[in-house]
Amino acid sequence: MCGIVGYVGPAAASSRPLDVVMEGLGRLEYRGYDSAGIAIATPDGLVSAKKAGKLTNLTRELDERPLAEGTAAIGHTRWATHGAPTDVNAHPHLSGDGRLAVIHNGIIENFHALKSALVADGTQFHSETDTEVVAHLLAGAYDETGDLTEAMRQVVRRLEGAFTLLAVHADQPDTVVGARRNSPLVIGLGEGENFLGSDVSAFIAFTREAMEMGQDQVVTITGADVVVTDAAGTVVQPRRFTVDWSADAAVKGGFETFMNKEIHDQPQAVADTLLGRVGEKGELILDEMRISETVMRSVDKIVVIACGTAAYAGHVAKYAIEHWCRIPVEVELAHEFRYRDPVVSEKTLVVAISQSGETMDTIMAVRHAREQGAKVLAIVNTHGSTIARESDAVLYTHAGPEVAVASTKAFLAQITACYLLGLYLAQLRGNKFPDEIAEDLEELRLMPERIQQVVDTEGHVQAVARELAEERTVLFLGRHVGFPVALEGALKLKELAYIHAEGFAAGELKHGPIALVEPGQPVFVIAPSPRGRDALHAKVISNIQEIRARGARTLVIAEEGDDAVEPFADVVFRVPQTPTLLAPLVTVVPLQIFAAALATAKGLDVDQPRNLAKSVTVE
Repeated sequence: MCGIVGYVGPAAASSRPLDVVMEGLGRLEYRGYDSAGIAIATPDGLVSAKKAGKLTNLTRELDERPLAEGTAAIGHTRWATHGAPTDVNAHPHLSGDGRLAVIHNGIIENFHALKSALVADGTQFHSETDTEVVAHLLAGAYDETGDLTEAMRQVVRRLEGAFTLLAVHADQPDTVVGARRNSPLVIGLGEGENFLGSDVSAFIAFTREAMEMGQDQVVTITGADVVVTDAAGTVVQPRRFTVDWSADAAVKGGFETFMNKEIHDQPQAVADTLLGRVGEKGELILDEMRISETVMRSVDKIVVIACGTAAYAGHVAKYAIEHWCRIPVEVELAHEFRYRDPVVSEKTLVVAISQSGETMDTIMAVRHAREQGAKVLAIVNTHGSTIARESDAVLYTHAGPEVAVASTKAFLAQITACYLLGLYLAQLRGNKFPDEIAEDLEELRLMPERIQQVVDTEGHVQAVARELAEERTVLFLGRHVGFPVALEGALKLKELAYIHAEGFAAGELKHGPIALVEPGQPVFVIAPSPRGRDALHAKVISNIQEIRARGARTLVIAEEGDDAVEPFADVVFRVPQTPTLLAPLVTVVPLQIFAAALATAKGLDVDQPRNLAKSVTVE
């Protein structure tokens, strides 16, 4: 959720720290926030500003009351967890003498006890936040040690919870110190300047060279140096990597919204996720497959853990993997998994899906699965993320940065990665012949072109969405792989347009949901290919007839050449002919376009829906 930026540059004071941090905060807006603030280390001490609301409020404050030039700065966009979203509760938080400033992402779970002890010693608090506790603790530790890095190490040992912390002190104006536990922090490496950020978007405009931060590590950056130490103070050497996308990838690129841009990015996202997966002999190769082939062959159950849209990608994976590999697959919401005493063993493969790799519910589920002896394979979009580091193997999607809160291209990339995993297992276990796998891979290679064909029909979908802008409820129906697509279509409409939307398995209609259908009720139906399973297609045609007979307005997603839907559809959205198991890659696209267009017609913020954040980093 919260966004964090840190910067240290040349020894001479300038406007560079302010400019870099504000640029970084702008690029982190997609994470979701309700206030923003900045602190700058100047030759004369610390100066700071913070405002509730959007970043524009902070920008206006800085225009009206400019801050002095400096050498280092930290900036923050806050998502309220303790205390209302007010100017006072916004970050940074200062020590009592105003010489130290702290910003924080996450939750300090034992802050009540720490605060009580501080209050008993006479410390005065000005905010309702857990973060202010850290500011006072750090100030006390600094007074004892005279070193901000050692002070940070001492304080972190006393904290419980999930957090990223950045701090600056007036006595060390050329230094920013950070620490992380169960919350993201990445280091950016420049020339004569260095950076810290919640993710690489924070500094991608200035450098593409970066380093990972490990669990319970402390980092000290100056303009000339980066030093990372573990909890004991031992210097460690983090893995260095180069960011493979440019700053331009994180801007709208001429589109009205980030979501619209990301819908158009989907063909490339799927193509990039498929790149480099096939060896010289035609065999599938995954990114960081650190699980031995012997163990993978012995897997007798797969459990997919994820939240929200990622969970629907897992539902699609279930159909494909069970069909290709004959391994039972369960799909669990990560926040339910570890609380229900799940049955896993050393022969269970847990697949954790997360765009950010920092979803706290999924992180905790990964840890629980590993404690039970299961192997964990992560499907993530973010290098160096917590889930990637803590899993036994990683399959990276290559969707690039996804800025809009509602996921689109990450979802398609996750589904693609799941297909690759399924085919890899089928290859390894001998469930499919090499020529069969080659045929499936060729079909996957054709998917970016097919997705582009659907994107190119956006005008038709948008026109229908505008017609339905005043509707209060929309239903979605699907069978087989069309069922998770229906669920995802409903979620997108709820996220973006704030209207009631529900997805159902079409076979459930007569078991209750058909009672919701009344004259004029819009109902999306995802029709399966008639070239695949005739019985499945016939059942869905029957479902369309049932709801049409009760006055529903039927909006049918059907493949080209499927004339059987025409007599019963008020509107048809066409998708290219595609094998049944791969169909979600094209059938979900009209639903994404529809949700975005309907929200736009209602005058809503498509990129940052109310009450939502991109990366949910607390449970």
